[in-house]
Amino acid sequence: MPGLAATFLAHAKVRFVPPADASELEGLLVRTWETARAQWPAVNLPAEPFVKHLAERLPEANPDSPIEPLLAQLSLAELYLACACLRGLPAAIGLFERNYLAKLPGLLRGPKQPEAMIDDVCQLARVKLLVPTPEGDPKIAEYTGRGALLSWVRVTAVRIAIKLQAGQKPAPDQDSDTVFEALPAPGMDAELDLIKRRYHNDFRQAVREAFSELPADDRHLLRLYFVDQLSMYELASLFRVNQSTVSRWLKSARQEIYEDTRRRLQARLGLSTGDFKSFLAVLDSQLDLNISQLLGKADGGSRTPGKD
Repeated sequence: MPGLAATFLAHAKVRFVPPADASELEGLLVRTWETARAQWPAVNLPAEPFVKHLAERLPEANPDSPIEPLLAQLSLAELYLACACLRGLPAAIGLFERNYLAKLPGLLRGPKQPEAMIDDVCQLARVKLLVPTPEGDPKIAEYTGRGALLSWVRVTAVRIAIKLQAGQKPAPDQDSDTVFEALPAPGMDAELDLIKRRYHNDFRQAVREAFSELPADDRHLLRLYFVDQLSMYELASLFRVNQSTVSRWLKSARQEIYEDTRRRLQARLGLSTGDFKSFLAVLDSQLDLNISQLLGKADGGSRTPGKD
């Protein structure tokens, strides 16, 4: 059996009945590849990976269904571009950014959408769609060609915007209190338990005030890490720096909140030196969780610092 036909049949979700004349299917696939490639002449994607990508995204059908009508249901040229982006071809990524991502601000802009929010959404969309992670492929791998690529990109961005807007809403009081309800952990003594129960409102308010005093860039970085759960790898790609730089930024922002929270608590509570040292044990061990809850993360899990 010719090469493209064999690749297509091996990777299609539907186990099609092999055609009596495989050369007909081979010809159809060659024409499909050539037509799709003609839309993006600067993108040099070989036929075999495109046919494999196409076969894996073919609509459900009966094994004896004719293949040509199934292919006609797909946006083949846009699947070609998506496949090339997935393979990391620079020409394809450049075309995707100019023809799709560049249109997002206009599609998202509205009377209740601040420009800063739109910028954040567009940056996050680029990372989610184009940057692979240690866990898997970038999100553009999920585009199946059933509908216009621009519409699919817009839906992805809108979902990111909804998540960002939800993350900016004030967290319910019970979310902040969860930190203290979860204590004492094994090994904590009765004195520490008393301190955290007596001062939990002061602690939560001090963290909130310390966070509000951070520079806007640091608050943005912490939201991306704690609320949107971008990994170090994704943040490095987003800001076009290495992961060690992102790690240093996060450590610096966290330390600044820690120091500011400590100053506010010591001034506000007037604790003795011994009590305050015990209180700092709670502050240090629970600060990341408080930041996450402060930023509105109320979906249950929390990121383990340093793990991506």
